[in-house]
Amino acid sequence: MISSELPEVIGMSDRVYVMREGRISGLLQGQDMTEEAVMELATHHALAAE
Repeated sequence: MISSELPEVIGMSDRVYVMREGRISGLLQGQDMTEEAVMELATHHALAAE
């Protein structure tokens, strides 16, 4: 499945490979699979903790 809709991807997947600049930047599974973690891998920027 390929989608830019993060809630859809997370809700339907057991694991998510994230790509950045045409390469796999990471794999997320289980509780590590959050929108924040996907965006961090997709942009290579750590998100500030709230």
